[in-house]
Amino acid sequence: MGAFSIWHWLIVLVVVLVLFGGKGKISSLMGDFGKGLKSFKKNVKDEGDSVAEDGAKAIETEAMRDGAAEPSTKDSTAKS
Repeated sequence: MGAFSIWHWLIVLVVVLVLFGGKGKISSLMGDFGKGLKSFKKNVKDEGDSVAEDGAKAIETEAMRDGAAEPSTKDSTAKS
C-alpha cells in the first residue's frame, strides 16, 4: 500500500487536463465570468439611477402637494 493509489493519480490527471488542456477552457470560463460581472454591475448602477430619479420625483410631488415649492421645469426658466 503506497502513498497514492491509482484513484489519486486519476484525479490528479483529470485536474491537470482541465486546468492546462482543452484549448483555453479556463480562460474562456473566466472571460464569461467577467462579462457577467460587468453586466451585473451595469444593471445595478442603472437600477440605482432609476431609484434615485423616482425618489426625486416623489419628493417634488410631495412638495407640490404641500404647496412648499413650485414645480421645477426647464421650460419655465427658459422663457425670457
